Amino acid sequence: MALMTGQEYVESLKRLNTRVYMFGEKIENWVDHPMVRPSINSIMMTYDLAHDPEYENLMTATSNLTGKKVNRFNHLHQSTDDLINKVKMQRLLGQKTASCFQRCVGMDSFNAVFSTTFEVDEKYGTHYHDNFKKFLTFVQDNDLVVDGAMTDPKGDRGKAPHAQPDPDMFVHVVERRPDGIVVRGAKVHQTGSINSHWHLMMPTIAMKEADKDYAVSFACPSDAEGVYMVYGRQSCDTRKMEEGCIDVGNPKFGGQEALVVLDDVFIPNEYVFLDGEYDFSGMMVERFAGYHRQSYGGCKVGVGDVVIGAAALAAEYNGAEKASHIKDKLIEMTHLNETLFSCGIACSCEGCRTKSGNYQIDLLLANVCKQNVTRFPYEIVRLAEDIAGGLMVTMPSEQDFKSATVSGRNGETIGEICNKYFAAHEGVSTEDRQKIMRFLENICLGAAAVGYRTESMHGAGSPQAQRIMISRQSNLQDKKELAKIIAGIKEADSE
Repeated sequence: MALMTGQEYVESLKRLNTRVYMFGEKIENWVDHPMVRPSINSIMMTYDLAHDPEYENLMTATSNLTGKKVNRFNHLHQSTDDLINKVKMQRLLGQKTASCFQRCVGMDSFNAVFSTTFEVDEKYGTHYHDNFKKFLTFVQDNDLVVDGAMTDPKGDRGKAPHAQPDPDMFVHVVERRPDGIVVRGAKVHQTGSINSHWHLMMPTIAMKEADKDYAVSFACPSDAEGVYMVYGRQSCDTRKMEEGCIDVGNPKFGGQEALVVLDDVFIPNEYVFLDGEYDFSGMMVERFAGYHRQSYGGCKVGVGDVVIGAAALAAEYNGAEKASHIKDKLIEMTHLNETLFSCGIACSCEGCRTKSGNYQIDLLLANVCKQNVTRFPYEIVRLAEDIAGGLMVTMPSEQDFKSATVSGRNGETIGEICNKYFAAHEGVSTEDRQKIMRFLENICLGAAAVGYRTESMHGAGSPQAQRIMISRQSNLQDKKELAKIIAGIKEADSE
């Protein structure tokens, strides 16, 4: 089939029987639920921009599997140019939505599983790589959204999967049949899971032989028997259910995360990509993490562009845009944001071909990219809050600004009073000032802060995970040898 439009994507979700729970109840029409729909709108943008001639080169690519045009989110990277275009595409979508657009985890898992299964088959003579190529061809041909799912609940972090008091703290195989496997467990913090057609599951840590039942990767439909999801709360999320749209901050777009439960789900052999080959679980985790850490050098930068613009507007609306300290803070925000982008581009330019033929990023630089992401967005929003002022978090509600209740000494309404006292720069409406303040509140500490702040800290692994990888990839011994040569230090046995 041809590339779907955004509206066709929405209609395809309505045909699924995905089981979604929120606030203790099953949500029947979750596609049109006001708390869910903004996240669907963000994914719609990934479809609609693929049909826009201005963005076609970024949003689409030619499949190496079929030779057909596919959405870049379903593409296997074939060059460093593909890796660079991925980052540029993510920045574009961040600029268009100011939110998480939820498809990066699928793209990153495709590329990690593709190369890892090739090397598993090479060692063990399995057929995982062929299984995966057939699955990805199906995904490309039908222009589907796939959630890449890696993070397990983990339970007691001091114990290995097999040693957990509750074995379900990590997804594992509970039964092997001639025609497939049965799996049990859960994946947590799953970005875009509810809005996906399929899920691609991966192990979450490197494992040893005792954990081989947990070394499993597979694909399953989002509405498979035994799969259900519990929607995750976000700060200020119920504002989406109120009348009006100003207090939401970003009324059209948003992200979402969920707990994905696998309650004895049967997986046919054709959708199994790893089953017991524990010595490859670490490779799959490392490669996925590398790709996903690269991703943050694009998506967070695009959102950062919007934050910087909003802060500049807030300064203008406050009448403070000419102050030298405001200009300096906007320069610093831009410097931090472009540094993140530079890291995303650098690790892409230094990418290399894997044995399977697709390209992966430079792992050291990708981890440096994500390490910076754990810090810079926090400073960017701190500066945005500084520029915006306290009104960002103390402003009365949208209903107050529209209230017809009389309270003033001259018969003024509450709405008239609010509009009077919250006016600022001449020529700027109080409503526009409201909108930009609420947008900044949303991104700095509201619902969108999940994707811009906390996800920047813990998404694709916590800061310590990147530091471990930076240590492994840093080639410290080679650096010591360089210093010895220049300093004239000779080894004892070479004299």
